[in-house]
Amino acid sequence: MGASAEMITRLTRRFGKPEFGLHETEIDGKKVRISEKTIMEKPFCTLTRFYRHTKRNDPKVLIVAPMSGHYSTLLRGTVEALLPHHDVYITEWEDARQVPKSAGRFNLDDYIDYTMEFIRELGPDVHVIAVCQPAVPVLIAASLMATMKDPKQPASMILMGGPIDPRVSKTKVTELAEQRPLSWFENSVVAEVPFYYPGGNRKVYPGFIQLGGFMSMNLDRHVGKYVDFFNHLVIGADQSAEAHRTFYNEYLAVMDITAEFYLQTVETVFQKHCLAKNEMKWRDPATGKLHDVVPADITKTALLTIEGQLDDISAHGQTTAAHNLCANLSSDKQFHHFQENVGHYGIFNGRRWKEHIMPRLRTFIRMHDKHASPVPEADLIQSPAKKPEVWDESKHGIEAVMAREAKKKTKLKLVENESGFIEAAE
Repeated sequence: MGASAEMITRLTRRFGKPEFGLHETEIDGKKVRISEKTIMEKPFCTLTRFYRHTKRNDPKVLIVAPMSGHYSTLLRGTVEALLPHHDVYITEWEDARQVPKSAGRFNLDDYIDYTMEFIRELGPDVHVIAVCQPAVPVLIAASLMATMKDPKQPASMILMGGPIDPRVSKTKVTELAEQRPLSWFENSVVAEVPFYYPGGNRKVYPGFIQLGGFMSMNLDRHVGKYVDFFNHLVIGADQSAEAHRTFYNEYLAVMDITAEFYLQTVETVFQKHCLAKNEMKWRDPATGKLHDVVPADITKTALLTIEGQLDDISAHGQTTAAHNLCANLSSDKQFHHFQENVGHYGIFNGRRWKEHIMPRLRTFIRMHDKHASPVPEADLIQSPAKKPEVWDESKHGIEAVMAREAKKKTKLKLVENESGFIEAAE
């Protein structure tokens, strides 16, 4: 009876924003206290610093968290692993239902504007990490700052499992966007925030609809997890039951997204593929002026792309396409890491993130940080990051990959070759 009661409660309650709960880290074998400090507060986002009570001068890292349903606390494991080695900042996006309608709109252009403002606040020695959805706005922000010859262009950017070019490999996400007109999304998944919230009457893409989409992609797996949870409660397996609670308390905590941001992202990224086609334009929220987005202008900001073999949200090759767009970035500033046996979540959380991906990311940052100490030889030997050769459109371009797949009539499968490219393979 107790197990049934908890199941009903957990399946019907609304989960609020979780806490990061990171109060200390370990540096050189010593415990160091951590405090969260607000650096900048804007209507739709707060820039937070995880202040380490130590005098270390480690590379500065800005984590741009995704605005795709979950709170930034989903990246707790990402932050935790970086804290011993970096001065960490993160974007905490606000739940749109909690933002008064009087605060105005918030679309993709505003997201990009926020990103550039945060980068300028932290200075030119900052290293920007974009996890999933922010890969697109971060690349756009870096492109705009390069075109403007902004003196505070970031030292490097790390794009992790992001849809830079969704045409490269199909997923349920890309297929849905391609099969439905924008009007369908506007009529089917956009709703108004109830009047009793601060953001009452604001049009949003509701968190509960997003959660339904997340769950449906792996429904059998989630059902199995809940059956196991019920059985663990019945037999008194407290440790296993608590592990379930910990994960799903985070997973089920979702936030609303402004409708204008959601619809503009669907249209420009997943339907028109504006960035991938070098047709992206950014409208300055302050002046209303349109600016061309030219990734080829990036010459100072080093680039690392990271992909997971089992990623079913931003599949193989979608993120690597950034190298093709950054055509004038020297080869010594371009790196790629392909991680086997991890899905989307495993790119930034879990054992393989801590043991394989994070050490490579840390080495890449130190290689491109002016103030960091020299990279130890052992780290360089361990790092599998490879400098891409000059991109050959006839061999590695999107059209070439798609043409080869169409000719073979096989399901798209991409692997990393010896040069670090993502290639189609049998």
